[in-house]
Amino acid sequence: QVQLVDSGGGLVQAGGSLRLSCVVSGRTSKVMGWFRQAPGKEREFVAAIQWAGGALDYSDSVKGRFTISRDNAQNTMYLQMNSLKPEDTAIYYCAGDLSFFGGNYHSTYWGQGTQVTVSS
Repeated sequence: QVQLVDSGGGLVQAGGSLRLSCVVSGRTSKVMGWFRQAPGKEREFVAAIQWAGGALDYSDSVKGRFTISRDNAQNTMYLQMNSLKPEDTAIYYCAGDLSFFGGNYHSTYWGQGTQVTVSS
């Protein structure tokens, strides 16, 4: 059984940085990634990575500011977030078994989520 444990969220001022981590217990999937959900909004895609190949895709809202990566030896995925903005405030979820259809990324399983709050 695969389990994802994400961490690293916190409170940061606008312009600051945070690094999220997602430890994968069990098998990693071919494509994994990060999503986020802000209060009152639907969960949205943030970034995807091919476990064997590296970064795959980013949402337009984070492109150039966020970097997704993974450490094969540690079975851990990361999301480095720089130049954070108040609109990045959300619960961030790591996700496995990403697929792309209907113009969106979808996942079959998730971490428990970690809160990121960016103050202005």
